[in-house]
Amino acid sequence: MSSRDQILDLKKRISASVIGQEAVVDQLLIALLANGHLLMEGLPGLAKTRTIKTLAKNLESQFSRIQFTPDLLPSDITGTEMYTGEGAGGKFVFQPGPVFGNLILADEINRAPAKAQAALLEAMEERQVTVAGTTHPLPELFLVLATQNPIEQEGTYPLPEAQMDRFLLNVFVGYSSDEDERKILRLVRGEDAGQAPASNGQVAAQSVLDARKEVLAVQISDAVEKYIVALIAATRRPADFKGSKLSEWIRVGASPRGTLALDRAARAKAWLDGRDTATPEDVQKVTHACLRHRLILTYEAEAEGTTKDTVLDELLKQVAVI
Repeated sequence: MSSRDQILDLKKRISASVIGQEAVVDQLLIALLANGHLLMEGLPGLAKTRTIKTLAKNLESQFSRIQFTPDLLPSDITGTEMYTGEGAGGKFVFQPGPVFGNLILADEINRAPAKAQAALLEAMEERQVTVAGTTHPLPELFLVLATQNPIEQEGTYPLPEAQMDRFLLNVFVGYSSDEDERKILRLVRGEDAGQAPASNGQVAAQSVLDARKEVLAVQISDAVEKYIVALIAATRRPADFKGSKLSEWIRVGASPRGTLALDRAARAKAWLDGRDTATPEDVQKVTHACLRHRLILTYEAEAEGTTKDTVLDELLKQVAVI
């Protein structure tokens, strides 16, 4: 099987276990192919953790789960130096933490204080961890998949903007349709009765690495590049768009990481769809997930109840394809 066939097989397996969340599965695979991290937001019980665990179950990888709590320490994530032996013959040996896996589930990431959250910053950006002055590289296949509840704020610590910017995509998980809810009911009922579908083995990790190389080879034209830059520029200079409310809504625009995220995600989307060239439509399909966590709205917009998705809808209307 080609790399694309294996990735599509992986998508099929996840979709069979996570019903009614096709868009979420697509964005999860885009993050995997684009070598970026994913932040999933949604109410409890909407299969955020199940989606990530299903990916780990069907992909040849080392899965680590970190349950973020208010008493979590940075060393609980990165690992620590342990003293072994006795007397003068003893020495310090590094004991790797759960971050030294391939797929890292940071469950309820906003439950931990800033110091623990910051322990992921170097790992997410530099793909390495420094403990006691020594730098330890992380595996080539490394993906942080974080979840948080956007409604309940009691006892939580909002992620700082610097860490939010490290995530390639910010995905909202919504309710399934009524028909999909019935399918979920039957699926879980069958699992409770021990009728889980037979496993067909795991997709090789090398298939993901090969697919990433193919994604990097996807072409992107000068016109699409200019369109991406124009979208980002519009978030920074919303006053240029007379007659729209962008300047009333946007207080801080996207950083250059937003530009890079649109480029990488659009190419991954094109590759998933079987094309070797990214189009403006690919950019538009990933804009919300790439940019919703990179915008800071004005106080007026928040007071009016204007959402970031509403702002991005207007942004796509205002910025023309060059």
